[in-house]
Amino acid sequence: MAITAQDVNKLRQTTGAGMMDCKKALVEADGDFEQAIDILRAKGQKVSAKRADNATTEGSVFVKTNDGGSIGYLLALSCETDFVAKNDEFVKFGTSILNVASDNDASDIAAVKALKTSEGRTIEETLIDYIGKIGEKIEISSFIKVSGDKVVPYIHSNSKLGVLVGFAGAGSENAEEIGRDVAMQIAAMNPLAIDKTGIDQATIDRELEVGKEQALAEGKPEAMLEKIAQGKLNKFFKENTLLSQSFVKDNSKTIEQVLKDVNAGLKVADFKRVTIG
Repeated sequence: MAITAQDVNKLRQTTGAGMMDCKKALVEADGDFEQAIDILRAKGQKVSAKRADNATTEGSVFVKTNDGGSIGYLLALSCETDFVAKNDEFVKFGTSILNVASDNDASDIAAVKALKTSEGRTIEETLIDYIGKIGEKIEISSFIKVSGDKVVPYIHSNSKLGVLVGFAGAGSENAEEIGRDVAMQIAAMNPLAIDKTGIDQATIDRELEVGKEQALAEGKPEAMLEKIAQGKLNKFFKENTLLSQSFVKDNSKTIEQVLKDVNAGLKVADFKRVTIG
């Protein structure tokens, strides 16, 4: 049967697929609209399976907070090429997923994928459809949620790195400005924890052992190894825990001192840093 431009446009509006793909699907389905939709979805599944092992080192990070600013959500949508990552449609797609996830207060990637869009299909099904349309692997590589009295989001200029910082205590309601500074600190310096109590024992043991081996290689007396290793561990804490790090905007102060200058009761309750690639 003859396939009209109106038929192709209707299918395109419904599926978001390209004009040529829609026309080919309608021709293959002999004009049957529902069958054409199934053909396009099957194409997405085939592309997804074919490109399953491909690396997704490009993409964009999306952040959002709830109306009260007490919960922050961060979604990383990864793809294969920078060309796709910078496409307005890709950005719109990532934003739409984050909106559905935050509206339903999702907690992890599995929960996000199981949610349904306004069209009645799950996020996972919609993602496969989009893969068929774009022609390269796309995946939700991260989804995190941070809570606090105040949560401040930050996206680095390349859109491939995002941070959520949750504050608690006195002054947290006015933490927007200092929150951005702290988030930028986390983006730049990549701390492992808020303070040394957040560093796991296995990491501590490894740093002590490395410190001893270095001191021994430098010819230091065996009786001094423990003390030297402890000094190196303290340096490790200073460089790798947020509150002990030197503030990137004023290295005469630590982050802990900067927070106290704003309000002695202001605390960092949690933070998460996500990067693509």
